[in-house]
This record gives sequence, structure tokens and C-alpha cells, in this order.
Amino acid sequence: MKLLHFIRDGASRLGIRIAEGAVLDVTEARGAMSGGADAAVPATVGDAIEGGPEAIAALRALAERAESAYVLREEELVFAPCVPKPGKIVCVGLNYRKHAEETNAPIPQSPILFSKYGNALAAHREDIPLPAVSDQVDYEAELAIVIGRKAKDVAREEALDYVFGYCNANDLSARDLQLRTSQWLLGKTCDKFAPIGPWLVTADEVGDPNALSISCSVNGETRQSSNTADMIFHCDEIVSYLSRHMTLEPGDLILTGTPEGVVLGYPAERQVYLKSGDVVSVEIEKLGRLTNKMV
Repeated sequence: MKLLHFIRDGASRLGIRIAEGAVLDVTEARGAMSGGADAAVPATVGDAIEGGPEAIAALRALAERAESAYVLREEELVFAPCVPKPGKIVCVGLNYRKHAEETNAPIPQSPILFSKYGNALAAHREDIPLPAVSDQVDYEAELAIVIGRKAKDVAREEALDYVFGYCNANDLSARDLQLRTSQWLLGKTCDKFAPIGPWLVTADEVGDPNALSISCSVNGETRQSSNTADMIFHCDEIVSYLSRHMTLEPGDLILTGTPEGVVLGYPAERQVYLKSGDVVSVEIEKLGRLTNKMV
């Protein structure tokens, strides 16, 4: 199932992508089709994650009996972040072997972790402001894991059972700020530097998260083209590792690293960082395409 949030009448609404280009307005349908708000049907992605299998079953049932009056054209929607209020945004750095090699970094022996904050969240088709304090903003196509239930000290063999779903992410990075000190935070969590979406795909529809093609384009030119199989630490290992050091909660986001092809990996004379007007698209197999314009 593909879940999303969009803005309508000034408020965020839950939607289900029921077909190519068609989105069911769950907020509208759950009330009108049951003669009042149906408590069994989640009102937000957060409710769906917290509600687990029963909530997903209720959404599927609603989608199956949905009336056309509550179906909207995807192209006309104003998207909101598909996970609107993650408690944590944890990121893994240098997690693709070829990306580590292109930046002349040693292959990590343990996951390199950093964080982003809520101010960094942005949605599909949302404009991204380039910070006035940086002239080296880079793209990073990433697979994002969305945790589905509380996870603490989870074995690797069971780790993916705690995942609700996956989505595209762009770990935008101001390299001059990132590399100013040994801590990367400053260059990673500028406003709207973590666009996600367009939708959140439940784990059952994705299958093996470490067998997905992943790419990034700038103004239609492919810059990154790889597969999540190139990850140094695979998704199950990341979730298990994190759970041994911190409690993961439903709705937490984990960005799993980027493949080769970022601007930072180019020779200095070929490094052209993002500028106003550039359109960046991240596409991952089964997860759709996330597109944002730099402004």
C-alpha cells in the first residue's frame, strides 16, 4: 500500500495511491462513506503506523469500496511529507562501497551515524531554499526506512519485522558547512534538507530492501545510478545496530546512505554544486520518484 499526506483546505490529509495518478482522499472518505468518522480507519500516517496490521487492513477495506467522488488526481495535489512527524531522523553516512571509494574515505567498520531534525523535512514537489551561508549544496539519493513498532535490542534476523515501510529521501548536504568541523550536523539539517516521498510504501510491497535500483537526476541528467545491494551495512543490520544503542519508536526515519555520483566525489575542477532553478529527482524501484526544485 502506498500512503501519503497532502494539503487540502489548509489541512494535511491522508491519502492512498490506489492506481497510477489516482489518490483516495481517506480523510473525506472515512467520514462520508460511514456516515461519520470511522474510528477503525486511521486518519494519518502516524495512526496507520501505530495501528499496525489492523489499521492497514481497515485502509485496504476502505480503498476497495471507495467511491469515485473521493478519488483525486495525483498531479493536482500539494504534497506534504509522507511521514509528517518522525520522532527521530537518523542517517547513515558512507554506507555505499563505491561512494566511500569516490570520496577517498576508508570503508567504515561500523555504521557512521548523524541526525537531522524536523525542520529539515520537506515534501515531494516542495521548493528547497538554498542557504545563503553555503555555495556547496549537494544531492544524495537515499532509501529511507520507517520503523513500525518499538524496537530495542533486536536481532538482525528479526530486524525487518519492525519496519513499517520505505520511501525515497534526499539527504541534501551543504558540503562547506558539513566539512567545517569533524561533526557533520551543520551541513545536514538546514531547512528542508530532508525531502521524503512522494509516498510511503508498506514493507510487504517492497520485499527485499537491499535489491532495489536507486538513482538521482539533476535537470534530467542522471548523476547517480546504483542498487541498494551496494550498501556496506544492509537494512536489517542498520535497524539491529541502532536498536542496540537507542530505542527505535514507530514513525522513526532512518536514511540509509547514498551511492556514488555525488558532486563531492567529482574532481575539484568538475564540481558544480546545486544552484537556484535546479530540479533534483530521486527514484527508487517500487517507491516512485521524489522531485524538488532548488530556489
